[in-house]
Amino acid sequence: MNRLEHERICGVETEFGCLVMNPELGSPEDAVEAVKNAVFDDLKLGLIDMHSRDDVFEPAQSGGFLVNGARLYIDAVGSHLEYATAECRTIWEVIANDRAGHKIINRAIEKAGVTGEVAFYNNSVDHFGGHTFGCHENYMCRMTDDFFQSSAHLLMAFLATRQIFAGVGRVGGHRLSTRRTSPTIDQIEANPIDYIWVSQVYQVDPDPSIGFQLSQRADHILKGIASRVRFNRAMINPKWEHFYSHDDFQRLHLLFGEANQSDYAYALKLGTTRLVISLVEDGLVPYELQVYHPVRALQEISRDETWKWATTDMLGEPTTAMSIQRQYLDLATIYKGRDAETDWVLENWAATLDQLEKDPMQLSDKLDWVAKYQVVQQYQSEFGCEPGDDSLISVDMEYHSIDPETSLFHALKQMGKMQSPIPELDIIEAQTDPPSDTRAAGRSAKIREVLARKPRGPYAFDWSGAATGRHKYIDMPDPFETYLEKADD
Repeated sequence: MNRLEHERICGVETEFGCLVMNPELGSPEDAVEAVKNAVFDDLKLGLIDMHSRDDVFEPAQSGGFLVNGARLYIDAVGSHLEYATAECRTIWEVIANDRAGHKIINRAIEKAGVTGEVAFYNNSVDHFGGHTFGCHENYMCRMTDDFFQSSAHLLMAFLATRQIFAGVGRVGGHRLSTRRTSPTIDQIEANPIDYIWVSQVYQVDPDPSIGFQLSQRADHILKGIASRVRFNRAMINPKWEHFYSHDDFQRLHLLFGEANQSDYAYALKLGTTRLVISLVEDGLVPYELQVYHPVRALQEISRDETWKWATTDMLGEPTTAMSIQRQYLDLATIYKGRDAETDWVLENWAATLDQLEKDPMQLSDKLDWVAKYQVVQQYQSEFGCEPGDDSLISVDMEYHSIDPETSLFHALKQMGKMQSPIPELDIIEAQTDPPSDTRAAGRSAKIREVLARKPRGPYAFDWSGAATGRHKYIDMPDPFETYLEKADD
Protein backbone atom coordinates (compact mmCIF):
# COMPACT_ATOMS: atom_id res chain seq x y z
CA MET A 1 0.00 0.00 0.00
CA ASN A 2 1.67 3.20 -1.23
CA ARG A 3 0.46 5.73 1.33
CA LEU A 4 1.46 7.99 4.19
CA GLU A 5 0.35 6.81 7.60
CA HIS A 6 -2.36 9.45 8.00
CA GLU A 7 -3.74 9.32 4.44
CA ARG A 8 -7.22 7.99 3.79
CA ILE A 9 -9.35 7.51 0.70
CA CYS A 10 -12.63 9.39 0.65
CA GLY A 11 -15.47 10.06 -1.76
CA VAL A 12 -19.00 11.42 -1.96
CA GLU A 13 -22.23 10.10 -3.46
CA THR A 14 -24.80 12.72 -4.48
CA GLU A 15 -28.44 12.07 -5.37
CA PHE A 16 -29.86 14.82 -7.59
CA GLY A 17 -33.35 16.23 -7.61
CA CYS A 18 -34.94 16.55 -11.05
CA LEU A 19 -37.65 18.93 -12.26
CA VAL A 20 -39.33 18.64 -15.67
CA MET A 21 -40.77 21.95 -16.89
CA ASN A 22 -42.09 20.60 -20.22
CA PRO A 23 -44.76 17.92 -19.58
CA GLU A 24 -44.35 16.66 -23.14
CA LEU A 25 -40.99 15.21 -22.11
CA GLY A 26 -42.68 12.80 -19.75
CA SER A 27 -41.88 12.09 -16.12
CA PRO A 28 -38.73 12.98 -14.17
CA GLU A 29 -37.81 9.31 -14.49
CA ASP A 30 -37.89 9.67 -18.28
CA ALA A 31 -35.70 12.78 -18.09
CA VAL A 32 -33.18 11.04 -15.83
CA GLU A 33 -33.00 8.11 -18.25
CA ALA A 34 -32.42 10.45 -21.20
CA VAL A 35 -29.59 12.29 -19.43
CA LYS A 36 -27.94 9.05 -18.36
CA ASN A 37 -28.08 7.72 -21.91
CA ALA A 38 -26.60 10.95 -23.27
CA VAL A 39 -23.57 10.60 -20.98
CA PHE A 40 -22.76 7.08 -22.16
CA ASP A 41 -24.16 6.86 -25.70
CA ASP A 42 -23.62 10.38 -27.05
CA LEU A 43 -20.81 11.96 -25.02
CA LYS A 44 -19.09 8.59 -24.60
CA LEU A 45 -17.65 9.58 -21.24
CA GLY A 46 -17.82 6.08 -19.84
CA LEU A 47 -18.99 2.50 -20.23
CA ILE A 48 -22.51 1.54 -19.28
CA ASP A 49 -22.88 -1.67 -17.28
CA MET A 50 -24.06 -4.50 -19.52
CA HIS A 51 -24.37 -6.72 -16.47
CA SER A 52 -26.62 -6.41 -13.45
CA ARG A 53 -24.76 -5.15 -10.40
CA ASP A 54 -27.87 -5.83 -8.30
CA ASP A 55 -31.05 -7.34 -9.70
CA VAL A 56 -33.19 -5.03 -7.60
CA PHE A 57 -31.30 -1.79 -7.06
CA GLU A 58 -28.88 -1.61 -10.03
CA PRO A 59 -30.06 -3.74 -12.95
CA ALA A 60 -28.15 -3.86 -16.23
CA GLN A 61 -27.69 -0.56 -18.10
CA SER A 62 -28.73 1.58 -15.13
CA GLY A 63 -25.35 3.33 -15.18
CA GLY A 64 -21.63 2.80 -15.34
CA PHE A 65 -18.12 4.02 -14.61
CA LEU A 66 -16.75 7.16 -16.25
CA VAL A 67 -13.32 7.98 -17.66
CA ASN A 68 -12.73 10.38 -14.76
CA GLY A 69 -12.97 7.50 -12.29
CA ALA A 70 -16.44 8.38 -11.02
CA ARG A 71 -19.66 6.43 -11.38
CA LEU A 72 -22.97 7.78 -12.75
CA TYR A 73 -26.12 5.72 -12.41
CA ILE A 74 -29.84 5.68 -11.72
CA ASP A 75 -30.64 4.51 -8.23
CA ALA A 76 -33.71 2.29 -8.53
CA VAL A 77 -34.90 3.46 -5.10
CA GLY A 78 -36.52 6.74 -6.04
CA SER A 79 -35.34 6.55 -9.67
CA HIS A 80 -33.00 9.49 -9.21
CA LEU A 81 -29.70 10.27 -10.89
CA GLU A 82 -26.73 9.61 -8.61
CA TYR A 83 -23.07 10.49 -9.03
CA ALA A 84 -20.34 8.84 -6.95
CA THR A 85 -16.90 10.45 -7.07
CA ALA A 86 -13.75 8.53 -7.81
CA GLU A 87 -11.55 7.36 -4.97
CA CYS A 88 -9.58 10.42 -3.84
CA ARG A 89 -6.74 11.04 -1.40
CA THR A 90 -7.39 14.75 -0.85
CA ILE A 91 -10.44 16.87 -0.21
CA TRP A 92 -9.48 19.04 -3.20
CA GLU A 93 -9.67 16.03 -5.54
CA VAL A 94 -13.06 15.02 -4.13
CA ILE A 95 -14.55 18.46 -4.73
CA ALA A 96 -13.07 18.84 -8.22
CA ASN A 97 -14.29 15.36 -9.20
CA ASP A 98 -17.72 16.07 -7.72
CA ARG A 99 -18.12 19.44 -9.45
CA ALA A 100 -16.99 17.80 -12.69
CA GLY A 101 -20.08 15.63 -12.32
CA HIS A 102 -22.25 18.76 -12.42
CA LYS A 103 -20.60 19.82 -15.67
CA ILE A 104 -21.05 16.35 -17.16
CA ILE A 105 -24.77 16.37 -16.34
CA ASN A 106 -25.17 19.84 -17.85
CA ARG A 107 -23.38 18.69 -21.01
CA ALA A 108 -25.68 15.67 -21.19
CA ILE A 109 -28.77 17.89 -20.84
CA GLU A 110 -27.56 19.97 -23.77
CA LYS A 111 -26.68 16.88 -25.83
CA ALA A 112 -30.11 15.38 -25.16
CA GLY A 113 -31.69 18.59 -26.47
CA VAL A 114 -33.66 19.36 -23.31
CA THR A 115 -31.90 22.55 -22.15
CA GLY A 116 -34.41 24.78 -20.35
CA GLU A 117 -36.93 21.96 -20.13
CA VAL A 118 -35.24 19.85 -17.45
CA ALA A 119 -33.40 21.03 -14.35
CA PHE A 120 -31.22 19.15 -11.89
CA TYR A 121 -30.69 20.26 -8.31
CA ASN A 122 -27.79 19.67 -5.96
CA ASN A 123 -30.07 19.76 -2.94
CA SER A 124 -31.28 17.24 -0.37
CA VAL A 125 -34.99 17.78 0.22
CA ASP A 126 -38.33 17.95 -1.57
CA HIS A 127 -40.18 20.63 0.38
CA PHE A 128 -43.61 19.76 -0.97
CA GLY A 129 -43.42 15.98 -1.23
CA GLY A 130 -41.65 15.45 2.08
CA HIS A 131 -38.92 13.37 0.45
CA THR A 132 -35.22 13.69 1.16
CA PHE A 133 -32.29 12.51 -0.92
CA GLY A 134 -28.77 11.97 0.17
CA CYS A 135 -25.31 13.39 -0.15
CA HIS A 136 -23.37 10.59 1.49
CA GLU A 137 -19.74 10.79 2.54
CA ASN A 138 -17.41 7.79 2.51
CA TYR A 139 -14.12 7.62 4.38
CA MET A 140 -11.70 4.74 4.73
CA CYS A 141 -11.42 4.18 8.44
CA ARG A 142 -9.48 1.75 10.61
CA MET A 143 -12.16 -0.43 12.15
CA THR A 144 -12.35 -3.41 14.43
CA ASP A 145 -15.40 -5.65 14.31
CA ASP A 146 -16.96 -3.80 17.23
CA PHE A 147 -16.32 -0.29 15.86
CA PHE A 148 -20.00 0.65 15.73
CA GLN A 149 -20.45 -0.44 19.35
CA SER A 150 -17.17 0.85 20.78
CA SER A 151 -16.11 3.92 18.77
CA ALA A 152 -18.74 5.35 16.44
CA HIS A 153 -20.46 7.22 19.27
CA LEU A 154 -17.34 9.41 19.59
CA LEU A 155 -18.18 10.91 16.17
CA MET A 156 -21.79 11.75 16.98
CA ALA A 157 -21.32 15.07 18.78
CA PHE A 158 -19.17 16.31 15.91
CA LEU A 159 -21.66 15.22 13.24
CA ALA A 160 -24.58 16.79 15.10
CA THR A 161 -22.80 20.15 15.42
CA ARG A 162 -20.76 20.58 12.22
CA GLN A 163 -23.87 21.92 10.51
CA ILE A 164 -23.07 25.37 11.94
CA PHE A 165 -20.60 25.63 9.04
CA ALA A 166 -21.54 22.69 6.80
CA GLY A 167 -25.33 23.17 6.71
CA VAL A 168 -26.81 24.30 3.41
CA GLY A 169 -29.79 26.09 4.96
CA ARG A 170 -33.49 25.47 4.48
CA VAL A 171 -36.71 27.44 4.28
CA GLY A 172 -39.31 25.85 6.56
CA GLY A 173 -39.28 22.36 7.97
CA HIS A 174 -40.96 19.01 8.34
CA ARG A 175 -42.13 17.16 11.40
CA LEU A 176 -42.65 13.46 11.88
CA SER A 177 -46.26 12.56 11.20
CA THR A 178 -48.42 10.52 13.52
CA ARG A 179 -49.68 8.77 10.37
CA ARG A 180 -46.87 6.20 10.45
CA THR A 181 -48.31 3.03 9.02
CA SER A 182 -47.29 -0.05 7.13
CA PRO A 183 -47.41 0.37 3.33
CA THR A 184 -50.63 -0.58 1.61
CA ILE A 185 -50.80 -3.28 -1.03
CA ASP A 186 -51.33 -0.58 -3.67
CA GLN A 187 -48.20 1.29 -2.53
CA ILE A 188 -46.11 -1.88 -2.61
CA GLU A 189 -47.37 -2.84 -6.07
CA ALA A 190 -46.76 0.66 -7.46
CA ASN A 191 -43.26 0.99 -5.98
CA PRO A 192 -42.02 -2.53 -5.13
CA ILE A 193 -38.35 -1.57 -4.91
CA ASP A 194 -39.05 1.19 -2.39
CA TYR A 195 -40.64 -1.20 0.05
CA ILE A 196 -38.34 -4.20 0.00
CA TRP A 197 -37.50 -5.21 3.58
CA VAL A 198 -39.57 -2.32 4.96
CA SER A 199 -42.26 -2.99 7.55
CA GLN A 200 -42.94 0.60 8.69
CA VAL A 201 -42.91 3.76 6.62
CA TYR A 202 -42.24 7.15 8.20
CA GLN A 203 -44.15 10.11 6.92
CA VAL A 204 -43.69 13.84 7.46
CA ASP A 205 -45.94 16.88 7.42
CA PRO A 206 -44.97 20.52 6.79
CA ASP A 207 -44.01 22.38 9.97
CA PRO A 208 -45.04 26.05 9.79
CA SER A 209 -43.39 26.81 13.14
CA ILE A 210 -39.91 27.16 11.63
CA GLY A 211 -38.94 29.91 9.22
CA PHE A 212 -35.35 29.03 8.36
CA GLN A 213 -32.96 26.37 9.64
CA LEU A 214 -29.36 25.27 9.10
CA SER A 215 -29.99 21.80 7.72
CA GLN A 216 -32.16 20.40 4.95
CA ARG A 217 -32.10 16.86 6.31
CA ALA A 218 -32.10 17.20 10.10
CA ASP A 219 -35.89 16.86 10.27
CA HIS A 220 -35.64 13.49 8.51
CA ILE A 221 -32.97 11.76 10.61
CA LEU A 222 -34.47 9.21 12.97
CA LYS A 223 -31.51 7.20 14.27
CA GLY A 224 -27.87 7.59 15.19
CA ILE A 225 -26.76 4.33 13.58
CA ALA A 226 -28.95 2.04 11.47
CA SER A 227 -28.59 -0.40 8.59
CA ARG A 228 -32.05 -0.43 7.02
CA VAL A 229 -32.26 3.25 6.19
CA ARG A 230 -34.75 3.67 3.34
CA PHE A 231 -37.44 4.71 5.84
CA ASN A 232 -35.27 4.74 8.95
CA ARG A 233 -32.65 7.33 8.10
CA ALA A 234 -29.61 7.50 10.34
CA MET A 235 -26.52 9.61 10.82
CA ILE A 236 -24.24 6.62 10.17
CA ASN A 237 -25.04 3.62 7.98
CA PRO A 238 -22.71 0.64 8.64
CA LYS A 239 -21.15 -0.79 5.47
CA TRP A 240 -18.76 -3.71 5.11
CA GLU A 241 -18.36 -4.02 1.34
CA HIS A 242 -15.28 -5.76 0.03
CA PHE A 243 -14.55 -3.12 -2.61
CA TYR A 244 -13.88 -0.42 -0.01
CA SER A 245 -11.99 -2.56 2.49
CA HIS A 246 -8.27 -3.20 2.54
CA ASP A 247 -5.97 -4.31 5.34
CA ASP A 248 -7.65 -3.04 8.51
CA PHE A 249 -9.55 -0.27 6.69
CA GLN A 250 -13.30 -0.34 6.10
CA ARG A 251 -15.80 2.08 4.62
CA LEU A 252 -17.32 4.58 7.05
CA HIS A 253 -20.56 5.63 5.36
CA LEU A 254 -22.02 8.88 6.71
CA LEU A 255 -25.66 9.05 5.74
CA PHE A 256 -26.27 12.45 7.29
CA GLY A 257 -24.75 15.05 5.07
CA GLU A 258 -25.99 17.60 2.59
CA ALA A 259 -25.13 18.75 -0.90
CA ASN A 260 -23.03 21.88 -0.48
CA GLN A 261 -22.95 24.41 -3.31
CA SER A 262 -20.14 26.37 -1.66
CA ASP A 263 -16.74 24.79 -2.34
CA TYR A 264 -15.39 26.42 0.83
CA ALA A 265 -18.06 24.89 3.08
CA TYR A 266 -17.63 21.57 1.24
CA ALA A 267 -13.87 21.56 1.87
CA LEU A 268 -14.33 22.47 5.52
CA LYS A 269 -16.91 19.71 5.97
CA LEU A 270 -14.73 17.01 4.45
CA GLY A 271 -11.49 18.23 6.00
CA THR A 272 -12.76 18.54 9.56
CA THR A 273 -14.48 15.17 9.35
CA ARG A 274 -11.25 13.50 8.18
CA LEU A 275 -9.40 15.00 11.16
CA VAL A 276 -12.04 13.87 13.65
CA ILE A 277 -11.92 10.35 12.23
CA SER A 278 -8.16 10.41 12.83
CA LEU A 279 -8.81 11.49 16.42
CA VAL A 280 -11.18 8.56 16.93
CA GLU A 281 -8.73 6.10 15.34
CA ASP A 282 -5.90 7.39 17.55
CA GLY A 283 -8.00 7.15 20.70
CA LEU A 284 -7.81 10.90 21.37
CA VAL A 285 -11.52 11.72 21.73
CA PRO A 286 -12.49 11.65 25.43
CA TYR A 287 -15.57 9.67 26.39
CA GLU A 288 -17.14 12.81 27.85
CA LEU A 289 -17.21 14.57 24.48
CA GLN A 290 -20.72 13.47 23.62
CA VAL A 291 -24.21 14.90 23.44
CA TYR A 292 -27.07 13.39 25.39
CA HIS A 293 -29.21 12.61 22.36
CA PRO A 294 -27.42 13.07 19.00
CA VAL A 295 -30.53 13.04 16.79
CA ARG A 296 -32.37 15.45 19.06
CA ALA A 297 -29.29 17.69 19.21
CA LEU A 298 -29.07 17.64 15.41
CA GLN A 299 -32.61 18.93 15.11
CA GLU A 300 -32.40 21.42 18.00
CA ILE A 301 -29.28 23.04 16.57
CA SER A 302 -30.66 23.15 13.03
CA ARG A 303 -33.87 24.84 14.18
CA ASP A 304 -32.36 27.39 16.57
CA GLU A 305 -33.15 30.69 14.85
CA THR A 306 -31.31 32.62 17.60
CA TRP A 307 -28.03 31.03 16.41
CA LYS A 308 -27.02 30.21 19.98
CA TRP A 309 -27.16 26.49 19.03
CA ALA A 310 -27.71 25.21 22.55
CA THR A 311 -27.88 21.50 23.33
CA THR A 312 -27.19 19.09 26.20
CA ASP A 313 -24.06 17.08 26.90
CA MET A 314 -24.03 13.44 27.96
CA LEU A 315 -24.25 14.40 31.64
CA GLY A 316 -27.39 16.43 31.06
CA GLU A 317 -25.58 19.74 31.39
CA PRO A 318 -26.17 22.62 28.95
CA THR A 319 -23.60 23.13 26.21
CA THR A 320 -23.48 24.56 22.70
CA ALA A 321 -22.50 23.44 19.23
CA MET A 322 -19.75 26.06 19.30
CA SER A 323 -18.27 24.65 22.50
CA ILE A 324 -18.31 21.11 21.11
CA GLN A 325 -16.70 22.17 17.84
CA ARG A 326 -13.96 24.03 19.69
CA GLN A 327 -13.19 20.95 21.76
CA TYR A 328 -12.75 18.84 18.62
CA LEU A 329 -10.65 21.61 17.06
CA ASP A 330 -8.38 21.81 20.10
CA LEU A 331 -7.83 18.06 19.98
CA ALA A 332 -7.10 18.13 16.24
CA THR A 333 -4.31 20.71 16.55
CA ILE A 334 -2.04 17.77 17.40
CA TYR A 335 -1.98 17.12 13.63
CA LYS A 336 -0.76 20.59 12.70
CA GLY A 337 2.14 20.51 10.26
CA ARG A 338 1.61 17.01 8.88
CA ASP A 339 0.59 18.31 5.41
CA ALA A 340 -0.73 21.42 3.65
CA GLU A 341 -4.33 20.17 3.59
CA THR A 342 -4.40 19.61 7.35
CA ASP A 343 -2.99 23.07 8.02
CA TRP A 344 -5.58 24.68 5.71
CA VAL A 345 -8.39 22.86 7.50
CA LEU A 346 -7.17 23.75 11.00
CA GLU A 347 -6.66 27.40 10.10
CA ASN A 348 -10.03 27.81 8.40
CA TRP A 349 -11.90 25.73 10.99
CA ALA A 350 -10.67 28.10 13.71
CA ALA A 351 -11.32 31.25 11.66
CA THR A 352 -14.84 30.11 10.78
CA LEU A 353 -15.77 29.34 14.39
CA ASP A 354 -14.40 32.72 15.46
CA GLN A 355 -16.49 34.54 12.88
CA LEU A 356 -19.61 32.50 13.67
CA GLU A 357 -19.35 33.69 17.26
CA LYS A 358 -18.89 37.33 16.23
CA ASP A 359 -21.35 37.62 13.33
CA PRO A 360 -22.38 34.69 11.11
CA MET A 361 -23.63 37.08 8.41
CA GLN A 362 -20.02 38.00 7.60
CA LEU A 363 -19.58 34.46 6.22
CA SER A 364 -22.03 34.85 3.35
CA ASP A 365 -19.18 34.39 0.84
CA LYS A 366 -18.16 31.06 2.37
CA LEU A 367 -21.07 29.20 3.99
CA ASP A 368 -24.17 27.99 2.17
CA TRP A 369 -26.65 28.54 4.96
CA VAL A 370 -25.57 32.16 5.44
CA ALA A 371 -25.59 32.92 1.70
CA LYS A 372 -29.02 31.37 1.27
CA TYR A 373 -30.41 33.11 4.34
CA GLN A 374 -29.38 36.48 2.97
CA VAL A 375 -30.87 35.70 -0.47
CA VAL A 376 -34.16 34.68 1.15
CA GLN A 377 -34.20 37.76 3.37
CA GLN A 378 -33.56 40.03 0.40
CA TYR A 379 -36.36 38.37 -1.59
CA GLN A 380 -38.78 38.75 1.32
CA SER A 381 -37.90 42.41 1.68
CA GLU A 382 -38.25 43.20 -2.02
CA PHE A 383 -41.51 41.33 -2.63
CA GLY A 384 -43.15 41.56 0.80
CA CYS A 385 -43.46 37.79 1.23
CA GLU A 386 -44.63 36.36 4.52
CA PRO A 387 -42.70 33.47 6.11
CA GLY A 388 -44.03 30.20 4.73
CA ASP A 389 -44.82 31.65 1.31
CA ASP A 390 -44.30 29.06 -1.43
CA SER A 391 -42.20 31.51 -3.43
CA LEU A 392 -39.53 31.36 -0.72
CA ILE A 393 -39.31 27.61 -1.25
CA SER A 394 -38.70 28.26 -4.94
CA VAL A 395 -35.88 30.66 -4.03
CA ASP A 396 -34.45 27.97 -1.75
CA MET A 397 -34.56 25.40 -4.54
CA GLU A 398 -33.08 27.65 -7.23
CA TYR A 399 -30.04 28.25 -5.03
CA HIS A 400 -29.22 24.58 -5.69
CA SER A 401 -29.67 24.44 -9.46
CA ILE A 402 -26.53 23.09 -11.12
CA ASP A 403 -27.20 25.14 -14.26
CA PRO A 404 -24.95 28.24 -14.10
CA GLU A 405 -27.49 30.12 -16.24
CA THR A 406 -30.33 29.78 -13.70
CA SER A 407 -28.73 28.97 -10.34
CA LEU A 408 -28.89 31.64 -7.64
CA PHE A 409 -25.70 30.24 -6.14
CA HIS A 410 -23.87 30.53 -9.45
CA ALA A 411 -25.15 34.07 -9.82
CA LEU A 412 -23.49 34.92 -6.50
CA LYS A 413 -20.34 33.15 -7.64
CA GLN A 414 -20.20 35.02 -10.94
CA MET A 415 -20.55 38.29 -9.04
CA GLY A 416 -17.53 37.36 -6.94
CA LYS A 417 -19.63 36.87 -3.81
CA MET A 418 -18.64 33.24 -3.13
CA GLN A 419 -15.11 32.11 -2.33
CA SER A 420 -13.69 28.83 -3.63
CA PRO A 421 -10.38 27.15 -2.82
CA ILE A 422 -10.72 25.01 -5.98
CA PRO A 423 -9.32 26.38 -9.29
CA GLU A 424 -11.90 26.20 -12.08
CA LEU A 425 -9.32 24.55 -14.35
CA ASP A 426 -9.09 21.61 -11.92
CA ILE A 427 -12.84 21.04 -12.25
CA ILE A 428 -12.74 21.26 -16.04
CA GLU A 429 -9.90 18.73 -16.23
CA ALA A 430 -11.63 16.42 -13.72
CA GLN A 431 -14.39 15.75 -16.27
CA THR A 432 -12.00 13.42 -18.08
CA ASP A 433 -8.96 13.03 -15.80
CA PRO A 434 -9.18 10.71 -12.79
CA PRO A 435 -7.14 11.21 -9.62
CA SER A 436 -3.61 10.19 -10.58
CA ASP A 437 -2.68 8.44 -7.34
CA THR A 438 -5.53 5.97 -6.68
CA ARG A 439 -6.91 2.91 -8.45
CA ALA A 440 -9.28 5.24 -10.31
CA ALA A 441 -6.34 5.90 -12.64
CA GLY A 442 -5.99 2.25 -13.61
CA ARG A 443 -9.73 1.78 -13.98
CA SER A 444 -9.91 4.86 -16.21
CA ALA A 445 -7.12 3.51 -18.43
CA LYS A 446 -9.01 0.25 -18.99
CA ILE A 447 -12.26 2.12 -19.69
CA ARG A 448 -10.51 4.15 -22.39
CA GLU A 449 -9.08 0.96 -23.83
CA VAL A 450 -12.50 -0.63 -24.15
CA LEU A 451 -14.08 2.57 -25.51
CA ALA A 452 -11.48 2.56 -28.31
CA ARG A 453 -12.19 -1.02 -29.35
CA LYS A 454 -14.47 -1.91 -32.23
CA PRO A 455 -16.27 -4.08 -31.40
CA ARG A 456 -15.95 -3.53 -27.68
CA GLY A 457 -16.49 -7.15 -26.75
CA PRO A 458 -17.32 -8.28 -23.21
CA TYR A 459 -16.36 -6.10 -20.26
CA ALA A 460 -17.33 -5.53 -16.64
CA PHE A 461 -16.11 -2.92 -14.19
CA ASP A 462 -16.36 -2.53 -10.45
CA TRP A 463 -14.61 -0.39 -7.86
CA SER A 464 -12.12 -3.14 -7.07
CA GLY A 465 -11.56 -4.74 -10.46
CA ALA A 466 -11.88 -4.57 -14.23
CA ALA A 467 -12.67 -7.31 -16.74
CA THR A 468 -11.90 -6.35 -20.32
CA GLY A 469 -12.40 -9.74 -21.95
CA ARG A 470 -13.46 -13.27 -21.15
CA HIS A 471 -10.05 -14.10 -19.73
CA LYS A 472 -8.72 -10.63 -18.91
CA TYR A 473 -9.26 -9.39 -15.37
CA ILE A 474 -7.30 -6.95 -13.23
CA ASP A 475 -7.83 -7.21 -9.50
CA MET A 476 -7.62 -3.78 -7.81
CA PRO A 477 -8.05 -4.41 -4.08
CA ASP A 478 -5.86 -1.54 -2.83
CA PRO A 479 -7.48 1.87 -3.49
CA PHE A 480 -4.11 3.60 -2.86
CA GLU A 481 -2.49 1.86 -5.85
CA THR A 482 -2.93 3.08 -9.43
CA TYR A 483 -2.54 -0.33 -11.15
CA LEU A 484 -1.38 1.53 -14.25
CA GLU A 485 1.36 -1.02 -14.97
CA LYS A 486 -1.22 -3.81 -14.97
CA ALA A 487 -3.55 -1.66 -17.08
CA ASP A 488 -0.78 -1.16 -19.66
CA ASP A 489 -0.09 -4.89 -19.77
